[in-house]
Amino acid sequence: MKEITSTQNAFIKQLTLLKDKSRERKKTGLFLIEGVREISLALKGDYALDTILFYPELFSEERLNDFTNQQITSIEISKDVYQKLAYRETTEGVLAVARSKRNHLSDLKLDKENPLILVAEAPEKPGNIGAILRTADAAKVDAVIIANPKTDLYNPNIIRSSVGCVFTNQIATANTSEIIVFLKTQNISVFCAALQASVAYHTQDYTSATAIVVGTEATGLSNEWLENSNQNIIIPMQGEIDSMNVSVAAGILIFEAKRQRDFK
Repeated sequence: MKEITSTQNAFIKQLTLLKDKSRERKKTGLFLIEGVREISLALKGDYALDTILFYPELFSEERLNDFTNQQITSIEISKDVYQKLAYRETTEGVLAVARSKRNHLSDLKLDKENPLILVAEAPEKPGNIGAILRTADAAKVDAVIIANPKTDLYNPNIIRSSVGCVFTNQIATANTSEIIVFLKTQNISVFCAALQASVAYHTQDYTSATAIVVGTEATGLSNEWLENSNQNIIIPMQGEIDSMNVSVAAGILIFEAKRQRDFK
């Protein structure tokens, strides 16, 4: 088995770029995954792994077989190399180099007659994106679509904050116009979370094919979404503020849709 002990190794330098630079991830189609649960979920989500790297004092060679029977290159790394590549403070001693997916709208498999889709327009903070993906996984929505993404899906912060749910959801990215055309083609009703011309979210029926669309807390949704909305919806506020974190709002709206579907 190959062993790498130097942080100046050319391969390790490339992996450092994958960890730190979105441009490098997009150029190579590769990204880093850290942690046992995250790697396991990536494999369950049919992500292809190129390489597994492990620090033997934290993760034994014998445990590699727990991941997969596939022939994946395994490399033992030193403590210095592991600390160079690891992103989390609490670590498990194992990382993987994985191949990203296309995440195209055309790749989504919406088998149900009444799919439930969560659309988030231009989310910027990886923590918010991760929280949205956790909500989507918990509700088992049919797909998550990111409109006008500000960061790539394989940012280490998104992988970490989503606790691997970036791998468990069907996800597509596209611009707003493309997504609106896609939803109309699929006969999916659009409910936009917005202040303008809105009604209370719990008064609407989400049991047919539905897309719930949320924007950022700072700017809300673009006019293009509002012009193509079947109905704008609002979460009534009883305090002093008029908005809430996008991931919290998405959770409230999605689980109302799930509640209706479960009791239909």
